[in-house]
Amino acid sequence: MAAYQRILLKLSGESLAGTSSHGIDPVPLEQFADEVARLHHLGIETGVVIGGGNIFRGVTGMAGGFDRVKGDYMGMLATAINGLALQSALHTKGIPARLFTSIRMEPAAEFWNRDLVVKSLINKEICIFSGGTGNPFFTTDTTAALRAVETSAEVLLKGTRVDGVYTSDPEKNPSATRYDQLTFDEAIDKNLKIMDQTAFTLCRENNLPIIVFDMNTPGNLRRLVQGEKIGTIIRK
Repeated sequence: MAAYQRILLKLSGESLAGTSSHGIDPVPLEQFADEVARLHHLGIETGVVIGGGNIFRGVTGMAGGFDRVKGDYMGMLATAINGLALQSALHTKGIPARLFTSIRMEPAAEFWNRDLVVKSLINKEICIFSGGTGNPFFTTDTTAALRAVETSAEVLLKGTRVDGVYTSDPEKNPSATRYDQLTFDEAIDKNLKIMDQTAFTLCRENNLPIIVFDMNTPGNLRRLVQGEKIGTIIRK
């Protein structure tokens, strides 16, 4: 029995690089596709947002002399490449998946249309959202929050390489402790870096719970949507 009917899954682009410094490693891509396919088999309406950091990040591109606006558009295009990769991996498994972008790029992907997306979700098609918000200066975290609110998702699941939100970075501080749950206000007061402030505020104002969990552990996503207490939940 699933705990959620409709979810938004946020994945980092860097995770797709696997053991490489950039690009798409087929091993994590296959793992992500398997995890998302399990949601489909459970009948969960699933939207997915993937970052593009394994290919290009607009902010870091500024260090190389790129204009921020141009760099952000390059980053948006990078998310579309990752979206196409996930869509292809899902199709290979016989899972219906549609790729929607905030910037027109037919025939590679369909242009974002909220009503069409909701119909697709109801039809149990995996909907992948690429191209960011379509505007520079916004992150894919903000895209995930925006699409979750627009599609009336019940929860935003942020898949990371750590198993929740900690008092400090557990990869740098071995004594850091994990929170099982937090309120939005507590997360702000403790200055915990869960998502960027625009995304976090959007979730808070729309009462959209966020669950931060370890996406790299096989089966975690399925267990989470079936109601197991995995990761850290942030809500009002």
